[in-house]
Amino acid sequence: MSKFVEVFGAEPDGVWRAPGRVNLIGEHTDYNDGLVLPIALPNQITITGSARTDGVVVVATAGQDGIISFDLDSLSPGSVGDWAAYPAGAAWVLREAQYEIGGANLLVESDLPSGAGLSSSAALLCATAVALLGLRDISVDPAEVARLAQRAENQYVGAPVGLMDQMASMCCTAGHALYFDIRAMSTDQIPFDPAADGLALLVVDVKAPHRHVDGEYAARRQSCEQAAAELGVPALRSIAFEDLDDALSRLSDDVVRRRVRHVVTEIRRVEEAVALMRAGRLRDVGPLFTASHASLRDDFEITVPELDVAVDTALAAGALGARMTGGGFGGCIIALVESSEAPAILTAIEKAFAENTFPTPTSLDATPSPGASRIS
Repeated sequence: MSKFVEVFGAEPDGVWRAPGRVNLIGEHTDYNDGLVLPIALPNQITITGSARTDGVVVVATAGQDGIISFDLDSLSPGSVGDWAAYPAGAAWVLREAQYEIGGANLLVESDLPSGAGLSSSAALLCATAVALLGLRDISVDPAEVARLAQRAENQYVGAPVGLMDQMASMCCTAGHALYFDIRAMSTDQIPFDPAADGLALLVVDVKAPHRHVDGEYAARRQSCEQAAAELGVPALRSIAFEDLDDALSRLSDDVVRRRVRHVVTEIRRVEEAVALMRAGRLRDVGPLFTASHASLRDDFEITVPELDVAVDTALAAGALGARMTGGGFGGCIIALVESSEAPAILTAIEKAFAENTFPTPTSLDATPSPGASRIS
């Protein structure tokens, strides 16, 4: 007997999925109208669903989170809390956008590690949205679903997130990275298939607890906005790389200068990475990863010892490049490595963590995968 039948007592009408993601490069440029380059992971949130006729959504998980139900007509921001705020937020935003969704039974399953910075919240919002739409045979452009999912997280859940995670979850394709220009709201699929070149992209969860995240994120955003105001530009994206030194000389605060330097140089690294990928020179992207990590560590100051040790160890063990990925203060690193060297590099990281009495890290496959879709 399937888990869905066990919980809801009937066969489902369909199954939908939405993946997590990692950002190859472009970290913390998203609220500066920047450029980002994520891939979707094979790890995903899967929702098995059936339609109801009473306007009630019942959400269950395959884990221990219990069963939550809510009436579509009574949804408002804050009316459903905890983990269920995400499926409730997806239902709320679809109704606000005038999509004629109805009640549903939804079973949520996931193989995305929580707390690893792999965008499980965006995946849950997107998976719920595509399931609720799919149950009513409503077709919506993937980018529009991404924008709705962002709105749900901003306005219903109350998290001031950007659009990268949702766009990656909805719009990525297999064997490609998603080149997302946030200012232009344009995307391009950039060939990125490490395995075809004898390479692997390792994602290592360092198991570090996120420390003072909310205040730190807000402080960095405030610094970037302060710098833009002082320089008279709408966002730091408006500062050309060639004009960076001049812009830095006009700022009096050293911390603000370092934040600006990270954003402007990170945008430049995205452009360079895209050019290398288009030319089929994937190995040459590695040093850009490493330069990105140094900038995130020294200028943006969002790494922690576990992330730095993992990156330094991977590089010493032969990685072509490595960097933290995600919001920082914990989470994961990514490392571009020769496929044949991946096991030895992982072993070296595990050994280094043991020597530093850090928690045992875990790794997962980072094959560039497709975005959200119906499975059956």
